[in-house]
Amino acid sequence: ALLPYVPRVPPAALLGKLTATTFALEKPCCVFDRHANASDTVWLVVAFANASATFRNPLSRADVPPYERLPTTHSYMTLEAAATAYACSAPSPAVLRVGGDTACGSQGGWDPCNGPLPSPGPYRVKFLVMGCHGPKAETRWSDPILLRRAGSPSTIDPAPARCSSDVVVIASILAGLGAVLAAAVLSAVGAEAWGSLCHRDSGTGAGARRSYRTHHIPPALPQPLPPGCRCSPPGLGCFAPRPPGPRPAE
Repeated sequence: ALLPYVPRVPPAALLGKLTATTFALEKPCCVFDRHANASDTVWLVVAFANASATFRNPLSRADVPPYERLPTTHSYMTLEAAATAYACSAPSPAVLRVGGDTACGSQGGWDPCNGPLPSPGPYRVKFLVMGCHGPKAETRWSDPILLRRAGSPSTIDPAPARCSSDVVVIASILAGLGAVLAAAVLSAVGAEAWGSLCHRDSGTGAGARRSYRTHHIPPALPQPLPPGCRCSPPGLGCFAPRPPGPRPAE
């Protein structure tokens, strides 16, 4: 039976949706429920886009083209799974990764290997339901899927890009203007700081002079002698004259 389902890459943004060796597919849930039994298996057929028209479905599992023959047969089958894995009630991831198995060389030629894709393609894919007696149902081929192209090491210039003379001149002018502006700003800031410091120092000196200024004390005037007192020779002070009368006996 030919099913109307068309495989496709998820349209939503997805990390690693397309790489140089892999691509993601939407999982075809609820597509094979009426065409497959529990014992049937579902395969993914991968072929170069220009070889999909000549692909012939294998009659048994022994005729399945392996991944290792892709360079010669231009197609292979992979991602073998029970039909129940695609049922509506199956809880599983909604995305399949094609080309994500890097250990295919150790699995042998008869195992359904899901190895990295050898070139950007483009590729076409379809799902094929196989039972005990051969193919039972299949989907339509997908649109061509083109992988990302990896950059060649020979195209990478190891030397850094050289600036033109115009760029060098402009950069020099901008650097000079920046230096002049920085010097002007520093000068303005320094002048303002120096003026503030001088003003503070002058205020402190005036305050100090005001704080240490003494009051004016007029010179002392000679005091008048008390009545009846006469001066003695220098250094002996003043004394009063002895009253008249007889002198006491010595």
